[in-house]
Amino acid sequence: MQQQPVIEWTCRSFDQLSATTLYTILQLRAAVFVVEQTSIYQDLDGKDFRALHITGTDNGQLVAYTRLLPPGISYKEPSIGRVVVASSHRAYGLGRELMQHSMDTCQEQFEEKAIRISAQLYLKNFYTSLGFDPVGDPYDEDGIPHIEMVKTG
Repeated sequence: MQQQPVIEWTCRSFDQLSATTLYTILQLRAAVFVVEQTSIYQDLDGKDFRALHITGTDNGQLVAYTRLLPPGISYKEPSIGRVVVASSHRAYGLGRELMQHSMDTCQEQFEEKAIRISAQLYLKNFYTSLGFDPVGDPYDEDGIPHIEMVKTG
């Protein structure tokens, strides 16, 4: 059995990302959302410039990522999106650790109690276990069923 990796978490604005870090973030997002999930969509939506970027690295390799958007960009509340863990690291519970770190950072940086997400429907129970509640009905986003969810303070 493999040992639990020790993840180094960082939070950076877009301007604080090096070209190499930005490249690895976009590479991981494309590998999972476009290739693995076979969803052709416009990932580069212009929101990265105004986001905070949470990265998790294992021995310098990017293995986890989220994008935190301030209130008023996607929703009236701050939001967490582009939640991704590399396939090589999914057996370690990093999704929960990544989301907890992202939720804590949202509340520290944006001083808002509520956080809104657009969750892939198959992950609804995972997000519910983190305190998010479904809002509205499921909908199709880029060929994948999603549901909006909100975590209130």
